[in-house]
Amino acid sequence: MNELITQLNDALWGYVLIGVLTACGLWFTWKTRGVQFRMVGEMFRLLTDSATSGHEHPKDNDGGRKHISSFQAFAVSVATRVGTGNLAGVATAIAVGGPGAVFWMWTIALIGSATAFVESTLGQLFKQRHEGWFIGGPAYYILKGLHCRWMAYLFAVLLTLTFGLSYNSIQSNTICGAMQEAFGWSPLVVGIVLSAVALLIVFGGIHRIANVSAVLVPLMAIGYFLLVVVIIVLNLEHIPHMLKTIVSNAFGWEQGVGGALGATIMNGVKRGLFSNEAGEGSAPNVAATATVSHPVKQGLIQALGVFTDTLLVCSCTAFVILISGLYNGPELNGIALTQAALGSEIGAFGPIFIALAILLFAFSSIIGNYYYGEANIRFMTASPTVLTVYRLFSGGVMVMFGALTNLSLVWNIGDLCMALLTACNLIAILLLGKHVFRLLDDYRSQKKNGIKEPTFHRTLMPELDLDCWE
Repeated sequence: MNELITQLNDALWGYVLIGVLTACGLWFTWKTRGVQFRMVGEMFRLLTDSATSGHEHPKDNDGGRKHISSFQAFAVSVATRVGTGNLAGVATAIAVGGPGAVFWMWTIALIGSATAFVESTLGQLFKQRHEGWFIGGPAYYILKGLHCRWMAYLFAVLLTLTFGLSYNSIQSNTICGAMQEAFGWSPLVVGIVLSAVALLIVFGGIHRIANVSAVLVPLMAIGYFLLVVVIIVLNLEHIPHMLKTIVSNAFGWEQGVGGALGATIMNGVKRGLFSNEAGEGSAPNVAATATVSHPVKQGLIQALGVFTDTLLVCSCTAFVILISGLYNGPELNGIALTQAALGSEIGAFGPIFIALAILLFAFSSIIGNYYYGEANIRFMTASPTVLTVYRLFSGGVMVMFGALTNLSLVWNIGDLCMALLTACNLIAILLLGKHVFRLLDDYRSQKKNGIKEPTFHRTLMPELDLDCWE
């Protein structure tokens, strides 16, 4: 089965998705006039304002409406991004595709952040109210924007399988591998503990997920970043050669073989997408939960999440691995390579630190992934029984499956699910992107006219079936 899944992945990624992802990113970059570059300052302003203010509209408390702030929504989405992809995924990309894979991870992040902006803005635009919360995502904008029920349900099923089930097995597999490498702990025991804690949290709902993520994500990202900065400072003389190696390897100037270059690009793009999720259709699910005055605000904040993930955290892991020089050894891959690389730089504490870091990174991803699936389960059915079964599988069964399964199988299943999910979402946002371009023009116009906090009203787009934005 593993061999068949590998062949399907090679076909989908090698002949379809890499080209389509790049084309979509370039198209959205052009149509938004480089929103991911020109509005970086606005992204940081919105993020810091929402972090300090809590939510956008105090008056919305009337009627018992509940709130997720822009910052909390950002934290949940980054929680799913900043995880296994940053520590194990980057290592796998370098081990299989060489140092040049890092260049293609950067490229897909720079281009893909425009795609992330578009999909998250659509998530906000077409969001709906559910039991006092806002809820939304690609399934909702496909149904409300494209009026295509079968495609909306297809996406909901694919996202639930990908994030709620498949990706959680990858996170669990990586945590167990790291703990076994660092402490010799049994994957079975670690898997049981992970499942128990995950089930406690997922049965608490999105508000508990948002609160946990808002605390864990900044702490773990900052701590990991500071440690790598210290390592880079101590190895400054190696940085020019490392950057030269990345660029030369990225274009095959060192390999001289077309197949090797193809593997470099494919692994860089695959692992980059797994890490930052731009275009995959996941972030819009949590972007829709935020309380904001204009859909563009959350689109900008989620675009910043792509930069945070790939250009910052993924680069940290890549630099440590390349500085160590251990990526040439065929016996090391995944989280073991990252642990060995850090151990070569800071000693025996390295593997232990990575084990603890991956525990925080990947566990926050497990609870964030769960929510993506829950949002789409709720889209398909209101049955509490179905939701309970999903919670048991996402937080329990699949976490245990990942703990006891080999690394290759869980990653290959994840790649296949990711390919199908991304293809479905890209079709939708290409067809609906025109609405985002109008929203962005409106936002920029209001800012140009001196309005500090632009607002949106659904009368601006009367032709759309919008549940919110009175």
